[in-house]
Amino acid sequence: MAYKITDECISCGACAAECPVEAISEGDSKFVIDPDTCIECGACEGVCPVGAPVQD
Repeated sequence: MAYKITDECISCGACAAECPVEAISEGDSKFVIDPDTCIECGACEGVCPVGAPVQD
């Protein structure tokens, strides 16, 4: 299951910088993960200071 970003996101961008396949982009109120591009590596989860990326 692809990762998703919860409403805990503070829009710091740490996850986007860490994503090896560029599946994460800045949305209107938080960063978002494209589920079709996500390879479920967990890199985003490891760098997020608030734990916003979670496996869907």
